[in-house]
Amino acid sequence: MNQYLLFLIIIISLSSCWFDKKKPNIVYMPDMYYSDAYEPYSDPYFDYNKKYKKIKISFFIKGKTSSLLPVKGTVSKNNFYNFNIKSYKDFNYFKKIKKYPFLVKEVNEKIEIIETGKKLYKINCSICHGDNGDGQGQLVKNEKILGIPNYKERDITIGSVYYVITYGKNNMNSYASQLNEIDRWKVAEYVILLKNK
Repeated sequence: MNQYLLFLIIIISLSSCWFDKKKPNIVYMPDMYYSDAYEPYSDPYFDYNKKYKKIKISFFIKGKTSSLLPVKGTVSKNNFYNFNIKSYKDFNYFKKIKKYPFLVKEVNEKIEIIETGKKLYKINCSICHGDNGDGQGQLVKNEKILGIPNYKERDITIGSVYYVITYGKNNMNSYASQLNEIDRWKVAEYVILLKNK
């Protein structure tokens, strides 16, 4: 008797499982499982197992995507400053850049740049360079790394700091994979603030 009961439980359990996840056995909320909403850059006419009237959406790009063209005059994320830094890999060129290269309209915006730069500096830089930029980070204090300069003793500009963060110099490796371009400029702005304290 126990064998038949166990066999019956196994058969019921297996019959309740459905291995093809694209065709679930029971969908409790089909309106949420098969969404009417469009995924970004998806084909608005893709059949998500829905029985609905296909509506012609003429203002989408050739009817092939659910995303519209950017507004006219929009600046590309990868081309946000007024000079092409990627064409220059010369340290002396960068050293001539003495101020933050982006347009800052308000004082609050400048404060936000400094605050973000400070947070990123503490995460990425202070372990070697120290919280105050004096070259006395935890790794230096524990003699794990030596020769970290004090910012006050160096002839640095925001551009030269950006260059070193991007390409590395001497014992310091590039941080381009850890920080995007805008964040590197924010850290460089904060480094100059530490230098001038």
